[in-house]
Amino acid sequence: ACARGAAALVALCAAEGQARVAAFMAHVQDNAEAAVRAAIARLSDGAITLAMDNGARISLAVRIDRETNSATVDFTGTSAQAADNFNAPRPVTQAAVLYGFRCLAGSDLPMNDGCLRPINIVIPEGSLLNPAPPAAVVAGNVETSQIITDALFGALGVMAAAQGTMNNFTFGTGDFQYYETISGGAGAGDGFAGASAVQTHMTNSRLTDPEVLESRFPVLVEDFAVREGSGGAGRWPGGDGVIRRIRARVGMTASLLSGRRATRPFGLMGGGDALPGTARVEHADGRVEVLPACARAELMPGDAIVIETPGGGGFGADRGA
Repeated sequence: ACARGAAALVALCAAEGQARVAAFMAHVQDNAEAAVRAAIARLSDGAITLAMDNGARISLAVRIDRETNSATVDFTGTSAQAADNFNAPRPVTQAAVLYGFRCLAGSDLPMNDGCLRPINIVIPEGSLLNPAPPAAVVAGNVETSQIITDALFGALGVMAAAQGTMNNFTFGTGDFQYYETISGGAGAGDGFAGASAVQTHMTNSRLTDPEVLESRFPVLVEDFAVREGSGGAGRWPGGDGVIRRIRARVGMTASLLSGRRATRPFGLMGGGDALPGTARVEHADGRVEVLPACARAELMPGDAIVIETPGGGGFGADRGA
């Protein structure tokens, strides 16, 4: 991919001239910088500390400089790097901040470094969000990044927490393997309710159609529905999560890497918290095995795994309450 990109850039410079290409690249970055500074001008200082299921805490303070329309995003106070795999390398943390401010800019800005010019990001070395090798980091991108994003929007008071997890679900044997992320609820904000049953923030994947999944893998998709009432209450309610039940037709191993099972997606400005997620195995013999956020289960033919994803937090006090 890098080689193809380099070849295309060389060809573009040959066709249009290097000076012209460089000028337009500078324009794109300058435009992004201006859009982000305009967004920052509408924001106020804020701070938040969020707990994660593994006991770690992400602390975030945002300080706005009105004279320059710039922001300092400071993660001082965040937990030290962990022994598990929820550490997020600095580029993941930086990418989550970039995503948040691109959203706040309110336009479809091309991804470029100009977005970050007005933002000073402070991340303590050796922390959960800037770990030192050989820290395990596989869950940092898919899970911890979601909490970073919620922390940024929450500290700024613009949106309640989304489901805060990707609900990474895998199953398979030595002969086949399958991986999916499962949607949940989005957080609400001032003037809008959270969407239900959607991939939120860092997640950008789509599920395989049930007909295709069942034709290629020995499973049955028995239920995939909105988890009614799982979003947080409020003047603007949070979105609902989903219920997904998959039954195994042969023996296989299932694994779950997720969060927001012990903690709940928060509401803002008087809005209610959403329900956390749950997971269980319904064995063919009638036994029910409750699974923790990160789990591995051996499924026998006829066993079903049921995953209920978190909702999103509500925004504002419910006037009818």
